[in-house]
Amino acid sequence: MEVILLERVAKLGQMGETVKVRDGFARNFLLPTGKALRANAANKARFESERASLEARNSERKSEAQTIADQLDGKTFIVVRSAGETGQLYGSVAARDIAEIISNEGFSVGRNQVDLNQPIKSIGLHEVTLHLHAEVEITVTINVARSADEAERQAKGENLNSADAIYGVDEDALRPEDFFNPEAEYGDEDEA
Repeated sequence: MEVILLERVAKLGQMGETVKVRDGFARNFLLPTGKALRANAANKARFESERASLEARNSERKSEAQTIADQLDGKTFIVVRSAGETGQLYGSVAARDIAEIISNEGFSVGRNQVDLNQPIKSIGLHEVTLHLHAEVEITVTINVARSADEAERQAKGENLNSADAIYGVDEDALRPEDFFNPEAEYGDEDEA
């Protein structure tokens, strides 16, 4: 199916272009979301008559997205989750969680604007791209840690994926004597 794009669509084209797409993509995404019109004579005439207002609306959205991007770019957000000693999370941090955390900081970001191919499943610093507008994208850092204290240590560059880093114990230096006292008396003690 051929459609006329009403706004820039990533990996497809610019506003005003007539592009050929699969029928399902047009029917299920482009047409219902108002990103495109079917390419016929009536819609081409309609697009040309509304072109100025569409371009003005697009530039307004882009400027709004750019102001949010200027405030957000390079920011770090802390996510506290339960994890094992190896740094593997017991759950995961998905795009929905990231959008909620950023929104709690006072920025309006939807989960569809978070570009996360796979959920985050380990502690550490993770770079996440946000698509605020078709032409505006930024990167924020998500600091996933077990506690706020660990998040602070990770932000300074410390790696917290081992018992040594977590507990301050060098597990290779431990000896059997550290775990029991060979001079202790064992056995049943008779109470008199």
